[in-house]
Amino acid sequence: MHTSAQLIPSTRSVATLRRAAATCQACDLWKMATQTVFGEGPAKASIMFVGEQPGDLEDRSGHPFVGPAGKLFDRALAETGIQRSNVYVTNVVKHFKWSPAERGKRRIHKKPRYSEIEACRPWLDAELAVIKPKVLVCLGASAAQALLGKDFRVSRDRGKLVNSNLAPHVLATVHPSSILRAQDDESRRLQLQAFIEDLRQVARVATRT
Repeated sequence: MHTSAQLIPSTRSVATLRRAAATCQACDLWKMATQTVFGEGPAKASIMFVGEQPGDLEDRSGHPFVGPAGKLFDRALAETGIQRSNVYVTNVVKHFKWSPAERGKRRIHKKPRYSEIEACRPWLDAELAVIKPKVLVCLGASAAQALLGKDFRVSRDRGKLVNSNLAPHVLATVHPSSILRAQDDESRRLQLQAFIEDLRQVARVATRT
């Protein structure tokens, strides 16, 4: 099986998609993952956020955006008046790709390959078809390039509305995990502020649609 397309149920809801995705073996990532981590949020959320893949805590809990990056994401949403409970959050890849740390028991995030993203893409397309968001937000380069093309550069076009048939309004910004990797507190503060400004743009677009 090269993609998950054969597993997509004919009757679609977030619940039926989640149940079907729980047994997905369209690529090899399931072998080292604890479980599939599917998207969560209201079935008709007006805003949908898409990241790269679940992290260590997401893999263990089965819920997206609950680790350190997820907590920073929640903080930024709160700053803009967007309630996490009102948005749908998911990832391009539904299994955690990792390698063991050289020392200790930590599981180190590894970037998914193009073939793994393509194998998982039908799940994301099905989520988009069910949710029908007014505003689609790509978080980070992997999500943006998977959805908007390999030539898309978040560093160049972050926060800008992009023409796409995926949703009425589409834009990209950084993934909150990149803010956590900032070299010092001041860099982290500035990057967080820029991220919050991008989310304010999301809030403004969502309000006027």
